[in-house]
Amino acid sequence: MGETDWGGGVPGEFGVGGTQKRTEPAGGTQTEKEVTKNRVPVFEGHLHIKEIHEAQNQIRELEKKIKELEARIPQRFPDVKFLNYRSKKRILITGGAGFVGSHLVDQLMIAGHEVIVADNFFTGRKRNVEHWIGHENFELIHHDIVNPLFIEVDEIYHLASPASPPHYMYNPVKTIKTNTVGTINMLGLAKRVGARVLIASTSEVYGDPEVHPQPETYWGHVNPIGPRACYDEGKRVSETLSYAYARQEKVDVRVARIFNTYGPRMHMNDGRVVSNFILQSLKNETITIYGHGKQTRSFQYVSDLVDGLVGLMASNYSLPINIGNPIEHTIEEFAILIKKLVGGPSKIEQTSAVEDDPQRRKPDIKRAKTYLGWEPKVWCVLYDKGPLSWSNDKEFLVTSPEVPGLIPTASRFFYETVGLEWGQLSLLRANEELLEQKNSGSNLEN
Repeated sequence: MGETDWGGGVPGEFGVGGTQKRTEPAGGTQTEKEVTKNRVPVFEGHLHIKEIHEAQNQIRELEKKIKELEARIPQRFPDVKFLNYRSKKRILITGGAGFVGSHLVDQLMIAGHEVIVADNFFTGRKRNVEHWIGHENFELIHHDIVNPLFIEVDEIYHLASPASPPHYMYNPVKTIKTNTVGTINMLGLAKRVGARVLIASTSEVYGDPEVHPQPETYWGHVNPIGPRACYDEGKRVSETLSYAYARQEKVDVRVARIFNTYGPRMHMNDGRVVSNFILQSLKNETITIYGHGKQTRSFQYVSDLVDGLVGLMASNYSLPINIGNPIEHTIEEFAILIKKLVGGPSKIEQTSAVEDDPQRRKPDIKRAKTYLGWEPKVWCVLYDKGPLSWSNDKEFLVTSPEVPGLIPTASRFFYETVGLEWGQLSLLRANEELLEQKNSGSNLEN
């Protein structure tokens, strides 16, 4: 018996491709009536194609209803001020997923502006801004600013750069590129779109200062080839670039020289004094002081810094401005205070000093007071009769007319400062890998 393909069949009735084979008798070809009689539907016992289409349509309708229901569920964003189109600004924050940048995002979002965060997550963390993801005014871009960025914005806060010694020393070439090539890209963007740009510089431009306190007119005392030079000199060059663009290209620039800052969302293993001491105390480990401990620092709370940055951006003052807390304390005093507040058996020990570590650091903030009307609202001093008090129930209170009782308990504040959830101490002690975790983005190429 021979076999012949039956072409042109109806899909679903004759099988995939519409082909049904029939058997010819040896003596000749079957009539059409006989062929029809001998057909065997392939989909017998299964859904007909029409029923499949109906099921698909029903699924689409269900998906549509689910989306409508999801849209009705209110997302829990912080309250945001409504601004009309004339007042609302479109603002780019480079490094916006970092410690300082994420707090700046919060303030600008709550003020009602549109905020775009560009971050390569080298030291920034998505969780710092994830509470805004999905908000119509917020956008998060995974972008390294050593590559140009082409967007339309009204203002640019250029905060992108590793800022703690272990981070910027880990990849010094990348640090220099971020502060030079990255700054050129941001200044170029500001030039193209007519945006005002604020460059986040640092008190490190003063190096190990020979003038105390440090005014903005002081040119600094910096080692250009030391281990910290990639950051110190990188920031000095970023300032030079800013004013070169201002003079030649008429770019509207602002420069903030930021002094030591602490607060929630600090990277717990960033190697800075506050986070180091807190983490060592929470783990009942030895509190390590590099050097003799008589070096001084002036620490400001992160909310004060953000207020200063926003005020500087809104001002008409274009020369560099120090933003820091003029209350100065020794490293040893900070170690004693943190040990006292956390409690526990931690001991304080001294070890060899770090190369090029500044011996004194205190900002002169006359410019900030005069031109911005800014000074710290949260004062951290080490005296029982001062704004910082230590009561029997271990409350760590900050005296401030703006935020009375800002920090409910010392321990909770310390957890949040080093980026831990409240109640995570036992996990931290049990899981030593938390301390050994590598920096996100540590594999970034030069």
